[in-house]
Amino acid sequence: MTPPAALAASQRALLFGNFTIGCGVMVVPGSLNDLVRSLEISVALGGQLISVGALCLALGAPLLAALLAGWDRRRLLALTLVWYGVGHLLCALAPGYSSLLPLRAMAVLGAAVFTPQAGAAMGFMAPPEQRGRAITTVFLGWSLASVLGMPLHAYIGEAFGWRWAFALVAMLALIGAVWVWRVMPSGVRPPSLTRRAWAEVFTHPVLMAVIAVTALTGAGQFTLFSYIAPYYRQVLGATPLEVSLLFMWFGAWGLAGNVVLSRHVDRIGAAQAVGLYVAGIALSLLILPVAEHPWSMALVLVPWGFGTFASNSAQQARLGHAAPLLAPALLALNTSAIYLGQAVGAMSGGAIISATGFGSLHWAGLGWTLLALVLSGWAARRMARDPEHV
Repeated sequence: MTPPAALAASQRALLFGNFTIGCGVMVVPGSLNDLVRSLEISVALGGQLISVGALCLALGAPLLAALLAGWDRRRLLALTLVWYGVGHLLCALAPGYSSLLPLRAMAVLGAAVFTPQAGAAMGFMAPPEQRGRAITTVFLGWSLASVLGMPLHAYIGEAFGWRWAFALVAMLALIGAVWVWRVMPSGVRPPSLTRRAWAEVFTHPVLMAVIAVTALTGAGQFTLFSYIAPYYRQVLGATPLEVSLLFMWFGAWGLAGNVVLSRHVDRIGAAQAVGLYVAGIALSLLILPVAEHPWSMALVLVPWGFGTFASNSAQQARLGHAAPLLAPALLALNTSAIYLGQAVGAMSGGAIISATGFGSLHWAGLGWTLLALVLSGWAARRMARDPEHV
């Protein structure tokens, strides 16, 4: 049993690590306006930095989870942040798009390791009655990244250039590596999974349906979110300051949603929370066309922001409770699904922009999100009927 003081210190360090991971994942959409301008590429091509990176993450999360299963989590998580920091520093120094693309793909592999292994480690360290809150608290780092990281990336990109936004991520990652190394106890090793356990996960219809909910929700959001900075500028006519403020507004609601979730998830149930938060995302995507100015967009963004990161956190808690012994594999696959959804969303959004412009993005995103809602409800009913065989 991890002492309470060590558990709390580790929780803070891992929260900061997820904040850093979130800042790195969102640095491209946040600074996309300056990136496409300075590299002289199209918005759709710039969005492929998101797609390619997300595909590497989607493939890397389960593979790396299996490969690195025996590592001490203190060493693994600290070294992962070092990799992430050095990778983003090299991205900041990339001479052009052709070199930036592979460097970005390699750098974000750190996110494929850190996010699921931080959640699995916290679930292993926390007592069962605190497991849901412990895992969702660690994922507050993602919400903080949306509050601070996205608007900061947008501001830095406009004021100083996208390279400085990447350099900021590098600095944060190295700080996080030192923090994790100093406070996290050694000897945290969640049980390694056998091939039979991995096979059980991949062949379990309900668990795989829950993971598919994550992918569909991500696809729905990133069909539009990948290109949200150019959307604000070109469709709404937002100024650079207004773009940053919209990112901050969105992130503030994201933080609020995750705080509410972390306090109540063990009481209301993770599956119910997922349904509520994803429904909020769908509502925003449905009414998006009514937003013709930055101020009206701010109102439309409220349900989306409230649900965006909380829905992922609730999914993590949902899987951790459904099959605790399979948690390392499930959380790795769920992380893979997050990034698979981002890749699918970014690619479909880029194709729509190239063909018809920004006008149809929200309909495609809404379609993915409604599929997620239907599948989530089906999985919840199956779990309720037969909880011992989930």
